[in-house]
Amino acid sequence: MGPIAPKDPVRQREFFYIMLDKQISAAPAPEGRGCCVIYENDERLVTSAKIVGNVSDSTMLDMLRKTDSFRKLVYGLGVSVMCREVDTCDFVFQMYGRTDAYVTGTNIRQTVSADGAEYLIPFSEIDWSDDDDIPGQIRFEFAKSGFLATVNVRLYLNDGYKAPPFEEPDPIDTGSPAFRDMIKKSLVSKGSSSRLKKLIECAEAGEDLTLAFIGGSITQGAGATPINTECYAKKTFESFEKKYMKGGKASYIKAGVGGTPSELGIVRFDRDVLGYGKNSPDLVVVEFAVNDAGDETEGDCYEGLVRTILNLPSHPAVILIFAVFADDYNLEDRLIPIGEHYGLPMTSVKRAVTPQFYLSKAEGRVLAKSSYFYDVYHPSNTGHIIMSECIMNVIDEVAADRDGFSDTDYVSLPALRSADFEGVHPIDRKENRYGAVIEPGDFNGTDTQLQACEMNMDPGTTPQFADNWMHTGGNRPFVMDVTCRRLLIVTKDSADLKDGRADIYVDGKFVKTVDPHAVGWCHCNAQIIVRDRDSAKHHIEVRMHEGDGDKQFTILGFGLVE
Repeated sequence: MGPIAPKDPVRQREFFYIMLDKQISAAPAPEGRGCCVIYENDERLVTSAKIVGNVSDSTMLDMLRKTDSFRKLVYGLGVSVMCREVDTCDFVFQMYGRTDAYVTGTNIRQTVSADGAEYLIPFSEIDWSDDDDIPGQIRFEFAKSGFLATVNVRLYLNDGYKAPPFEEPDPIDTGSPAFRDMIKKSLVSKGSSSRLKKLIECAEAGEDLTLAFIGGSITQGAGATPINTECYAKKTFESFEKKYMKGGKASYIKAGVGGTPSELGIVRFDRDVLGYGKNSPDLVVVEFAVNDAGDETEGDCYEGLVRTILNLPSHPAVILIFAVFADDYNLEDRLIPIGEHYGLPMTSVKRAVTPQFYLSKAEGRVLAKSSYFYDVYHPSNTGHIIMSECIMNVIDEVAADRDGFSDTDYVSLPALRSADFEGVHPIDRKENRYGAVIEPGDFNGTDTQLQACEMNMDPGTTPQFADNWMHTGGNRPFVMDVTCRRLLIVTKDSADLKDGRADIYVDGKFVKTVDPHAVGWCHCNAQIIVRDRDSAKHHIEVRMHEGDGDKQFTILGFGLVE
């Protein structure tokens, strides 16, 4: 026998994974293609290195934040894709540019087979741009859409850098006593209101019911693949239907919009949950615990949404769920007192999963962070199942409790913080039930490049606030005369260099300048411009900021309290 060939020296390099057996969905893309986009900016890549790659070295983590240092650390990428639906996949790792984030950076592109074989992409073979700023996003592009794939991406390191030992993820037994104990720790309160108890009784009596879910990107289904069937909202709906519905029809409403707090939720509720009066929910699950850092009222808008739901004519039950980010962050300490004030059932995913993340397997860890999280912000399919289990746990606890619940008159119950944002109603180009007199001026276009989300059971995306007012040029302001106590304006955030700033005036007084680039990506931004004690007539003007008159700006809509 001749000499054994040496092993590939690249495979002997130090490495760590940033994606490991990650399930993705080929969402519809232009020209009939499919695509899955995984963002790596805003600490996402760093967090993936922590929770998937077990990297704790602060120097190495810091090197992932900028393209220049990223290249010093990483020798190349190892990429594999497993899928039976297609033969190949185009892998793209895009660096965001300094001049134009989405245009002037490097695109690392490699066609790989979909048979699970790993492809090495050495950085020495890349034609790098001088304008690279940060690692921006990874894309898996396919010839068609509507299927799942499993992907792995690992970073092979340059000489001199040492990665932590690779550790296989924990197997997860959802029927084990340890798993059930973890779920039980999510219970914050069964609440004191009888509404959830009555909902269960109605379900068991064969009545028709509507279950609704409102929140941010987690409620939208981000991290779940497919997003419309594997998200926590649909899982909860199916579990409740199977366990408690005895002959009646169950209807489902999912109203999650990514990157937005309850401040936008109070504007969307009438449209997305109530359907402008067409829907009458019997249960509303509220999920804003990881999004409400963007609520400028620090809880008043959240309480306004809760009061709006509780005072609906259908007297729905309300469950508050507190999700968690990979850095253990959420705002449940701010929001739990609101739930306690109204006697609401509450469940904390953070209380269930976070403590056990820091145990070893020998100490009883049920699952690792890399199994729960899809990325820094969103749960994986496993994480969505756990969120659903946490909601069902509080429902089951209420169902098993015969006593301790009472009717509550929420109309006469004073607010804990504020009732200022109870009953917010939307205004846009088509919806104007409250008599606003609008002259759009040069804000007379309609923007079609909008944030889009998977609503209800639709696997495709729905543009948000499609009936908007867009400025493309000219000096005439947008003018609105309206009678209200409170008013929110919803504008479009953007990274497009063609978009500019606008100044807002109320009754002739300057209120604020809105800069669509402050957030840096295309999404909806709600801000308060009127907050008065009594209802009064107000004159609203939106003018392009000095020097930005030839740029674009989009008013998506308004939220009004009479």
